[in-house]
Amino acid sequence: MPVLTKRVKASHALFDQAKEYSVEDAMEVLKKLPGAKFDETVDLSLRLGVDPKHADQMVRGAVVLPHGIGKTVRVAVFAKGDKEREAREAGADVVGAEDLVEKIQGGWLEFDSAIATPDLMGQVGKLGKTLGPRGLMPNPKLGTVTFDVARAVREAKAGKVEFRVDKAGNVHVPVGKRSFPQEHLAANALALLEALVRAKPAASKGTYLRSVTLSSTMGPGIKVDPQRIAALFKK
Repeated sequence: MPVLTKRVKASHALFDQAKEYSVEDAMEVLKKLPGAKFDETVDLSLRLGVDPKHADQMVRGAVVLPHGIGKTVRVAVFAKGDKEREAREAGADVVGAEDLVEKIQGGWLEFDSAIATPDLMGQVGKLGKTLGPRGLMPNPKLGTVTFDVARAVREAKAGKVEFRVDKAGNVHVPVGKRSFPQEHLAANALALLEALVRAKPAASKGTYLRSVTLSSTMGPGIKVDPQRIAALFKK
């Protein structure tokens, strides 16, 4: 049995580990817990009632969090001509076409989000084995393959997060930093949860939100009531 540290023991004494809280109450609990010596990331972890082995039960999407995620997002854009100019004016960190493809093939990966215009996806497709496993491959379903590059860059910079169910039916997504005001963290979490509920596959039967847990990087998990979330964003 693991030995609990003083900080963990103090955390457990401040809330009921068996209780399922509302998002707002869970955030209130999280803000009261002893913090680490750095600004921890706040995450939502969910277990969904889907079988990702079936294509019609895959859950994937993206949402712009109203208060960002508390980090500087480095954006790479594959574009030419006027679209290259638009991307730079919107704040993209690096913009290119075949030259950017070659740079990444050479091992350069200093960016957090990638956007491409549709006409360059033939070139970008060569990077599938490099970008795919890192979750960096542009995807039209996520709004990262588009001719509206300016908007895509602004959204990425503003705190757009992507979510994707893993093989076990779980989703893990950051919703901000512990230093954020409590109401900002709650608003971010609710925006993500709404997007996840809206993304429920038609083929998913039974209970969709099996469990929802809120936590900071070094903190304990706080249970959130999944039924309350489902009712709040009922289609």
